[in-house]
Amino acid sequence: MLIILSPSKTINSELTHSVTDNSIPKFINKSTKIISKLSRLKPTDLEKLMKISVNLAQINYERFQVWNRNHDLTNSKQALLSFKGEVFTGLNANSFSEEDLLYSQNRMIILSGLYGILRPLDLIQPYRLEISTKLAIGNSRNLYDYWKDSITTELNNIITKNKITTLINLASLEYFKVVDKNKINANIVTPIFKEYKDNSYKNVTIYAKKARGLMSNFIIKNKIKNAADIKLFDKEGYYYNDALSKNNEIVFTRG
Repeated sequence: MLIILSPSKTINSELTHSVTDNSIPKFINKSTKIISKLSRLKPTDLEKLMKISVNLAQINYERFQVWNRNHDLTNSKQALLSFKGEVFTGLNANSFSEEDLLYSQNRMIILSGLYGILRPLDLIQPYRLEISTKLAIGNSRNLYDYWKDSITTELNNIITKNKITTLINLASLEYFKVVDKNKINANIVTPIFKEYKDNSYKNVTIYAKKARGLMSNFIIKNKIKNAADIKLFDKEGYYYNDALSKNNEIVFTRG
């Protein structure tokens, strides 16, 4: 199976390395073109473009000025250990053994507005750039246009290379839109997490985000290869709900 995750908006920029194994992002040349454009923008331009605060605009302006296409352990950190937020809290990569990390390298992909596709051990430099940002690059009107073909093709390359039959979509709707689902050469399964509230099951975003990370942790640590086996997921009170599940949407509920 191949897990697909979204990145987080926040980054752990401390360059303390508990893991030395690393790799370079596949599309570093395309990332460099994005940075070339972003680095020419003023903080006030970034504030409007990215819809962020004055303070965040200044932080990201400074990041874009020092971003370097040459990624190594002196200026970068592995993606899986860099992202923060609810998904990555649930994922808890710091609990991974070396075997888990190496296994995840071929079984997990993080989508990115700046890097396109990231494997867990790919080195990244601190950044913030959501995939929905309306940034035109060359002939591409926005980041969806810029990345769709490259991401879809690379996912199929990974699927073929690792003989993967099922893609587990744990990304947000915002990010998974960049994948051309009709061209993916694998069965796409989407786990959905709901909470019992006011006499019905509802999707609560903050809980669903953490649950995606918990599910990713469950799949990696148990080396799950059969999609049917993810129905055994029972972290933090969630259980498979057959009544609410349909087709390739597998629903987990709690409460």
